[in-house]
Amino acid sequence: MTFTFRPVTRADLPLLGRWLEQPYVARWWNHDTGPDDLERDFGGTADGTEPGEDLLALDDGEPIGLVQRSRLADFAEYRDEFAALTDVPEGTATIDYLVGDPGRVGRGVGTAVIRAVVDDTWRTQPAVPALLVAVVAANERSWRALERAGFRRVAEGPMEPDNPVDDPLHYVYRLDRPVTGSG
Repeated sequence: MTFTFRPVTRADLPLLGRWLEQPYVARWWNHDTGPDDLERDFGGTADGTEPGEDLLALDDGEPIGLVQRSRLADFAEYRDEFAALTDVPEGTATIDYLVGDPGRVGRGVGTAVIRAVVDDTWRTQPAVPALLVAVVAANERSWRALERAGFRRVAEGPMEPDNPVDDPLHYVYRLDRPVTGSG
């Protein structure tokens, strides 16, 4: 599987709404999917007026998932939640992800998308030294995908869950930029 990424546009909002309504996504993302809600949460990044990136993951040009990528420095409250549990190097970024196409769930696509966005991050964002990702502990499918993509668990502790029904216990995963040796 080879994935490419492109920024979300307003034309993609109905597709994001359908994906966010999928029961396996809605359980963890807990996101309102009305047109105004989608505009509120994705419109600013589509316009470039808010920090972070909302990226469609494409398989041979076909949208199959969403990746959100942002520098933790742009979201101080979230960075502070991480910092309460682990070291947060200057410039660290985070990702969130979903496989929107139900026919691709449970087939390793999530892990492949994570690997691809990590590679894209190292290639396009040279100032990012590491990626940190927090996953609610009960979301085993998500944290297992991170582990298969090479992330290691570095901390666990309370963080604000996306879904209020979840316990605050999160696992924090980290992947450092590979060190490339010279000659």
